[in-house]
Amino acid sequence: MTVTTLTLDDYKKAAADLGVSVAAVRAVASVETKGAGFLPDGVRPVILFERHIMRRQLVSNGLPGDAQHFAMTQPDIVNATPGGYSNKAGEWDRLARAITIHRPSAIESASWGIFQIMGFHWKLMGYASAQAFLNAMYSGAGAHLDAFIRFVKANPNLIRALRALDFAAFASGYNGKDYAINKYDTKMRDAFITYSKEQAA
Repeated sequence: MTVTTLTLDDYKKAAADLGVSVAAVRAVASVETKGAGFLPDGVRPVILFERHIMRRQLVSNGLPGDAQHFAMTQPDIVNATPGGYSNKAGEWDRLARAITIHRPSAIESASWGIFQIMGFHWKLMGYASAQAFLNAMYSGAGAHLDAFIRFVKANPNLIRALRALDFAAFASGYNGKDYAINKYDTKMRDAFITYSKEQAA
């Protein structure tokens, strides 16, 4: 059976590996998916499919004609602007449609699991392919945590920000330049305070 949740010991090991606060790692997980990295079926990881990234990845993967064609015929799946989001299960329907266009680009265009890491980072994190990254995301919560550790270690600015508890800098690098619109930094800071108090109790 797939282990779909992380324990406090898991978070402690990750924090020790990164040299950061346990509460900080828990705060990131809490804000990204409230710590739940799988759908209720216990099989499929939580994803968010990004249609604007799909357009970009099609071009990056040498398919500019497909990017242009599907932006006109399926703009909810391929588009120059973000949007078109569905509920958690519905995001899998969107991904399935994208896969019929180009599988690697589709995988690369979703954020995955507990820590919602974008698939296009697979090479940066040391996976052999986008498919290998997807397979890891299916394998359990431990693999989600491993991906987070890999991603943060590959981004010196992120690990530095997390160690300094500079959540604005962390959110900017992790969630993108528009992080403030969704208040990622303040949500992480609030979650960090909550978990810090919990650990001190």
